[in-house]
Amino acid sequence: MMASSLTTPPKRVKMVHPEHNGTTATNNNVHDGSDSTTNEEFSFSEAPTLDQLRILQNEFATERDWDKFHQPRNLLLAMVGEVGEVAELFQWKGEVKEGLPDWSEKERSALSQELSDVLIYLVRLSEKCHIDLPKAALEKIALNKKKYPVEKVHGSCKKYNEYD
Repeated sequence: MMASSLTTPPKRVKMVHPEHNGTTATNNNVHDGSDSTTNEEFSFSEAPTLDQLRILQNEFATERDWDKFHQPRNLLLAMVGEVGEVAELFQWKGEVKEGLPDWSEKERSALSQELSDVLIYLVRLSEKCHIDLPKAALEKIALNKKKYPVEKVHGSCKKYNEYD
């Protein structure tokens, strides 16, 4: 049942920004990774959610009796290794344009696979540490808004402790 809902095509999403008094924007650009030359705003597909990915990965590991290996330290080290593989794909390329218009389909596919590995390990590590990742991310964004108020930091890349 879960698997079939994850294989359906992505839906167009109506997004509500929590800080814009309920105003909405329609996401008409469902990106499947195949067209890198568009100037439209990128967004992720509606499904799967992080929790659905967590459940799928948990089932995958449990079926293989790998849960005993999935301790936080091991997951972190595996994730760092995968981040290294992502970095390797960018190595020696200089600045890379948004959307990767100069990358081949083979390079884009490899990046997709490696970023997926990083995400899967991050979600699994969050689960094993009992960190509600979406909630923690929202809290971190709120904290960053306080640390980096627009009127102080607009157009600057300084760290929060370098401002007056």
